[in-house]
Amino acid sequence: MNQKRKMIEDALISGKTIDELIKIKLKEEIQSAFTKVKVKFEKKRVFDIKSVPQSEIFGKKAVFKIFNKNNKTISYINGIQAESMLGMDNLTREKLLKGEAEVFSTDNSFVKFEYADIIVRS
Repeated sequence: MNQKRKMIEDALISGKTIDELIKIKLKEEIQSAFTKVKVKFEKKRVFDIKSVPQSEIFGKKAVFKIFNKNNKTISYINGIQAESMLGMDNLTREKLLKGEAEVFSTDNSFVKFEYADIIVRS
């Protein structure tokens, strides 16, 4: 309570109007907000599945490579599509999320984790 009283006394002694004091207070609050926001973010491409956060492995920014056994072709899909290829195979899904495996197979294809683009603080 003493600190608040001292601030009021200082404001009254300074001879400034209430509008000027409000402007000064707003400037201080804006400056403190800008210093908090100055943290920069950058996009980083991570190739090791162990370094990718679990929430990003089966996301839009993750890329998986598919080798089709029948056609002998290679194509790329995102993490959402890769997770749908797993179907009911929860054991493989958990291994991928923990980083214990980066490859799985289906009836007619092999699927391998390639990379994920994640946002990190710099």
